[in-house]
Amino acid sequence: MAKKKKPASKLKYKLSKKVLNVFKDEPGKTFNHKQIAARLHVNDKSERILIHDILQELAQHDLLSNVQRGVYRLNEVKNEVIGIIDFNQRGAAYLIVEGEDDDVYIHQKNTGRAFQKDTVKVHLFKHSGKVEGEVIEVIERAKTEFVGTVDKQKHTVFVRPEDSRMPVDFYIDKGHLKGARDGEKVKIKFLTWPTRNKSPFGAVVERLGMPGTMDVDMNVILAEKGFPTKFPEGVERDADAIQEPNYDAILKDRRDFRDTLTFTIDPADAKDFDDALSYKELDNGNYEIGIHIADVSHYVQPKTPLDVEAYNRGNSVYLVDRVIPMLPEVLSNKLCSLRPNETKLTFSAVFEMTDKGEVLNEWFGKTIIYSDKRFAYEQAQEIIEGTVKDEKFSPVILKMDSIAKILRGKRLEKGALNVESQEVRFDLDEKGNPIGIKIKISKDANKLIEEYMLLANRKVATFVGKQEPNKKVVPFVYRVHDEPNEEKISDLKIFLAEFGYSIKMYKDKPIAYSLNEVMQKAKEKDELKIIGPMVIRSMSKAVYTTDNYGHYGLAFDYYGHFTSPIRRYADLLVHRILFAKLSGKTFEDNKSLEAWCKHISGTEKSAVEAERESTKYMQVKYMQDKIGETYSGKITGVTSWGVFVEMAENNCEGLVHLSHFPTGYYLDSRTKMLVSNSNPIKYHLGSEVDVVVSHVDLIKKQIDLEFAETLF
Repeated sequence: MAKKKKPASKLKYKLSKKVLNVFKDEPGKTFNHKQIAARLHVNDKSERILIHDILQELAQHDLLSNVQRGVYRLNEVKNEVIGIIDFNQRGAAYLIVEGEDDDVYIHQKNTGRAFQKDTVKVHLFKHSGKVEGEVIEVIERAKTEFVGTVDKQKHTVFVRPEDSRMPVDFYIDKGHLKGARDGEKVKIKFLTWPTRNKSPFGAVVERLGMPGTMDVDMNVILAEKGFPTKFPEGVERDADAIQEPNYDAILKDRRDFRDTLTFTIDPADAKDFDDALSYKELDNGNYEIGIHIADVSHYVQPKTPLDVEAYNRGNSVYLVDRVIPMLPEVLSNKLCSLRPNETKLTFSAVFEMTDKGEVLNEWFGKTIIYSDKRFAYEQAQEIIEGTVKDEKFSPVILKMDSIAKILRGKRLEKGALNVESQEVRFDLDEKGNPIGIKIKISKDANKLIEEYMLLANRKVATFVGKQEPNKKVVPFVYRVHDEPNEEKISDLKIFLAEFGYSIKMYKDKPIAYSLNEVMQKAKEKDELKIIGPMVIRSMSKAVYTTDNYGHYGLAFDYYGHFTSPIRRYADLLVHRILFAKLSGKTFEDNKSLEAWCKHISGTEKSAVEAERESTKYMQVKYMQDKIGETYSGKITGVTSWGVFVEMAENNCEGLVHLSHFPTGYYLDSRTKMLVSNSNPIKYHLGSEVDVVVSHVDLIKKQIDLEFAETLF
């Protein structure tokens, strides 16, 4: 089997790092492109030419000096660098410099007037033989509004930031308090930080309320992550003014699918339906399968207040008890939502397919659909399992499921990661309080939808991004996922060995193939909850960028997000870029795309963090009346201050603090176990233990546990 060549941009990205490492290994030495190729054992002619081009580019970026024609030397380390500061909870920080593998340590006393994630200029110096940094200038604030708790003292008022990585409290003049009470959660605006003062000055801009109630605590989570709970009045007004289109009048510019069997499959409680599927049997025995996506771009025009608000939010946020939509409800739940028995405007990817999952023809364009039926995942699953029969839809869903399984099999064979997520779901009472916890398991109906969405996303990205002969590459919003680095895989191997697993390497197979085997074995041994997250942590994070280097986890050379424009701004951008290409035009904002990609990658990260915080909050709230009860569980985290235990019955996680261990226990950094020189019992990930709930703190979102019996 011939080894598949990597896409050019991905190869260049990897090769550039290797070239630079050759120079870093011998910083005083000079090399030409032939010598570099020899060091890297590169014999391929095209790759040797690529090394020549890489050397020129590295010199243009001042990373190398061109000492004579074709000969280069590594530039000396600069005394000053610019990067993003990342604090830890102890007040020290690291500087993250783009393009550099190693972060710069910054001692607590040298962090200057920086806040978490600020862009700063740092002076480099050597301390005890190692390079450290000192913040000498704040270039750009990551944000100027913060959420915290009012702390009224006898003569002064401070606000303690919610983010434990913020290094300072804010001093609030009583005239800027806005009537906030001691202990109240507030949003403040940073004003100034005078040279003579230890604390920055702030002003309360919004009172969020006293903690401990559902609405206040959820709004604190949203405000801390930068998501507003309401739309500006002007944006709501603009959305309300949008009229439902005259579908017959605009039909001339669209392909009509209203007579083609069409349906949706979504969660039972969903209101915003982004996607629908259509199905038609062709005379030649093949199938026409349409993936129809809400045409948000028809209603949300570039640079309008509605568009700017959607961009700022970046995506919808799904908390346990509420949704904070990217678009106002009139669009997200009505005009754009592909509701049953309603005509809707869509942007579609339509494929002629065989029953073996082969795509023979593809078509992309604006369409009109009429959804004949809305299925919840559970209803579609019953049809797939044969417990329910629907004369009209059963044959359709069963055939599409059959093709989806083939598509999935091909992905996994090619090297896609087989990640089975287990999401926590809550049963809520009429007041929104959690009364039960369950795990959502992805079944065939979920995977059916997933495969067709992946197909549409991949084919759209390939259609736009793949270079055509004698034509320029069209800039695109790719969803990329880099290969895992060797260091993380080495750490993963050590971790897996503690559980009796090993990563076997196969000829002509990517490492993902071996990782899938490990996760399948872990599933069979009921250890997937422990093994799965560790495998995921060894992977890089998927992000949006205009620089395509493929999606490792999905084993796709081209991939983007096309299928959820109601809830993701990335998809709305993809729709606009695709439509420009189909219309023979150039997308107007190509120069801004990369900056937009960074922004929406950031809002996505914030949304994920908010959703996790929401889940943690609900778990703690659920456990409030469980103090004194005993549960069986497994250790899911081992730290120097104790072990985290997930209780099997409710999937809630709490901490057994080291103070509840006998004297002498410590963290062995090599084995990642809590051990004692005087006690044979060792505590590691996956250890089964019985615990008692000793304390629950809703404000801190913390569950404290103790071992149910003395094991020492």
